Amino acid sequence: MLVVLTLVYALNIADRFVMSTLIEPIKADLALSDSTIGFLTGTSLAIFYVTAGLPLAYLADRASRRTMVALALGAWSFMTACCGVAHSFLQLLLARIGVGVGEAGGTPPSTSLLSDYFPWRRRAFALSVYGLGASIGSMLGTSAGYVSDAWGWRAAFLVLGLPGILVAMLIALSIREPARGRLDAAQSARASFVDTLRFMGGQRALLHALTAATVYTLWSWGLMWWTPSYLVRSHHMTLGDAGGALSLMHGIGGTAVLIFTTVIMSGFAKRDARLVPWYMAAAIVIGTIPSILAYGVASERLALAMLWIFIPLSYAPFGPTFALIQNLVPASMRAQAVAIMLFTSNIANLVVAPQAVGVASDLLAPRYGAESLRHALVPLAFVGFWAAWHYWRCARHLRAGLERAGNATVTALT
Repeated sequence: MLVVLTLVYALNIADRFVMSTLIEPIKADLALSDSTIGFLTGTSLAIFYVTAGLPLAYLADRASRRTMVALALGAWSFMTACCGVAHSFLQLLLARIGVGVGEAGGTPPSTSLLSDYFPWRRRAFALSVYGLGASIGSMLGTSAGYVSDAWGWRAAFLVLGLPGILVAMLIALSIREPARGRLDAAQSARASFVDTLRFMGGQRALLHALTAATVYTLWSWGLMWWTPSYLVRSHHMTLGDAGGALSLMHGIGGTAVLIFTTVIMSGFAKRDARLVPWYMAAAIVIGTIPSILAYGVASERLALAMLWIFIPLSYAPFGPTFALIQNLVPASMRAQAVAIMLFTSNIANLVVAPQAVGVASDLLAPRYGAESLRHALVPLAFVGFWAAWHYWRCARHLRAGLERAGNATVTALT
């Protein structure tokens, strides 16, 4: 079950990352500006992703999560393939909207299912394994540059979209729906969306975790969204070479960091649960410095070296963040809590980052020309320090938050 859901997450990220990789050929083929491409690749996906995400998460706390994941994966995979047959801005826009609606039904029920297969002390471990889907998916998505160079950008969407339909069928046949909240010490009745918001509003640790996750995705995914274009424009790499280099950073570096994170998470939860947010804060601080250098230096070799540090370290918070959110709410609120986190995080990394960077790049183009994208990305790199501060503050209030959610006692944490 864990392997299958990790594969689902990988396809989610791959279908999202392929658009980032193909910005340059899509922009040239459809004659778009950076502002317009930012709307097409990020905002169009996010608007409907976040709009559909909350009601679908509410349903996931009540209906069959297995069925929801299978239907969602089939839907977004089909719409990804439709991107490959689009021949106008409007057609591609409509297909991207369909991808966003489908993807909204994937992660909240998946993480909720995992929480009913693993007790709270093992959730950080399990969700770190689940987070491997991010590095695998990013590797697949960035590898689309090779497909684009060989057969055109439309072929890349078809190659990534069609296999998801087969995986959706596998889910419907292989995953069992467990009893909701069966591993929790405290059982809770069904919670409405208002109940969830009210509970979350009184959880200081959870509020810091939500803010940290939002700012973290603004920093990491916001930068990575434009990185293939940055390497093409500022360092004159081909799309295949840029995508190939990035795919190794995601696939090898990101996976190594995720495996290391997975190994140490169980030990952290047994010793002191506060080590989890402390670890994420440290990883982000260490990764922020090379992220600033990666987009500021003129040397291609140095930029790639800094990206080899920044991109893998950006994967450290993936699984542990999901675990924090799951452990800080009762079982009846988990899918809704994750959807709220995805709502704020995707606004940050799919709306704010692509659109703001695209607009800034267009405004700076008359002065800096092809280097305008670099100058738009450097200020965003400093945002990592802000995310790390919120993870550190989350640790300060974590004990009380876990007790209130009914997932631990103070003595179990020390």
